Amino acid sequence: MTDDEGQVIDPFLLSCARAAKGFMPDDEGAALYRAGLRAARGGLGPLLEVGTYCGKSAIYLGAAARSGGSVLFTVDHHRGSEENQAGWEHHDPTLVDSRTGRMDTLPTFRRTMEEARLEDVVVAVVGDSPAIAAHWATPLSLLFIDGGHGEEPAWADYHGWTPHLAVGGLLAIHDVFEDPAQGGRPPWELFTRARSSGGFEEEPGCGSLRVLRRVGPGQ
Repeated sequence: MTDDEGQVIDPFLLSCARAAKGFMPDDEGAALYRAGLRAARGGLGPLLEVGTYCGKSAIYLGAAARSGGSVLFTVDHHRGSEENQAGWEHHDPTLVDSRTGRMDTLPTFRRTMEEARLEDVVVAVVGDSPAIAAHWATPLSLLFIDGGHGEEPAWADYHGWTPHLAVGGLLAIHDVFEDPAQGGRPPWELFTRARSSGGFEEEPGCGSLRVLRRVGPGQ
């Protein structure tokens, strides 16, 4: 697997990404890496993802941050999105805290970063995404939205974080499906809103990963 300048991604990090718990296919992970590398090399600010889960996508973006001389902030409350809760399709009972009965992905994420040796470039920000966004002040070179896919959390992430994306920076959104039979509507609605706002131009993506470049103030 290579980046857009032909440099080979560290095979060790690639193996860690493939082994980590998560829902990102290899080809979409490679596309995310390439977007992260372009952004990191652009020097507009750090990378930031909303929706850490167990750290699979953070490995791809962390690898990009390291290669591009940047850093990745990854935001999550680590209690699981709606679709991760018991009774839902993407529930993993091994991620439930036996003491409280609540989802807790933070210990698994920390082990993932430790095993991938990315603790120097991946910074976990643990808490409520809208609350963190409301107090954030650093321009971002890349914003990756992959948190809760319900209407309320998805739009809260979009409205809270896109104002922090620098002009020239990249907005990546995961699980974007045009066909409603393939996936939920909110990620598609976020993508089409950004694309039609006048502030973003679409760039090459892969599968359900869509990428846009900020060209103006539209949101």
